[in-house]
Amino acid sequence: MKTALITGATSGIGRSTAIKFASEGINLIICGRRTDRLEKLKKELSVETSVHILSFDVRNREEVLQKIGSLPEGFGKIDILVNNAGNAHGLDPIQSGSMDDWDAMLDINVKGLLYVSKAVIPGMIERQSGHIINIGSTAGKEVYPNGNVYCASKHAVDAINQGMRIDLNGNGIRVGAVNPGLTQTEFSDVRFKGDADKAEKVYQGFKALQPEDIADIIHFVVSRPYHVNIADLTVMPTAQATSTILNKD
Repeated sequence: MKTALITGATSGIGRSTAIKFASEGINLIICGRRTDRLEKLKKELSVETSVHILSFDVRNREEVLQKIGSLPEGFGKIDILVNNAGNAHGLDPIQSGSMDDWDAMLDINVKGLLYVSKAVIPGMIERQSGHIINIGSTAGKEVYPNGNVYCASKHAVDAINQGMRIDLNGNGIRVGAVNPGLTQTEFSDVRFKGDADKAEKVYQGFKALQPEDIADIIHFVVSRPYHVNIADLTVMPTAQATSTILNKD
């Protein structure tokens, strides 16, 4: 039975991926900052599979290494890593952007992904097996107005994904990215800092992707035969053509 570690499992794509994996009998290490949500999710999923909680902030290098390095017996062999934790903060032109927002996006989306990967990859190399899924974004494929630093952070994920695949080639480890377009999660609530009206308008007038859609795709990716590696997959709702071209009612 395989074991998967999922970051950002308290909501959205991470939570839905945990639910999907549990239904397929994959053991879970669910990670996030909101321990109460992790505890609730563990209770829900423990009827289907074994679940272990790791509560940490991916921005804290020492905490990431310590928590992942101290996994109990039965969870130490991580077969699947889903680097899902990520956030967008603000939607401002570069000249008026908040440096705190910039730090948050680069620390979570880029450095956090690197810290978690650094903690997990040595075990995969030792076992000569493993699968890493990096959750990117269509924002890592193009740049849109006022997206500057968020887009930069997701372009970095795209580059890291490619670099991982090159560096780990020959170690039996599959590496790939899933890059969602507009997906209805807490993403816009965070980006607009709790402004519910702005967040709600993002998804009005069309059918956005749902977290369950992306979870199904992630499971499809990890369930392919070993010789098949889906290296880079971009998915958008039918109504979306680019980040700025969207067919709304």
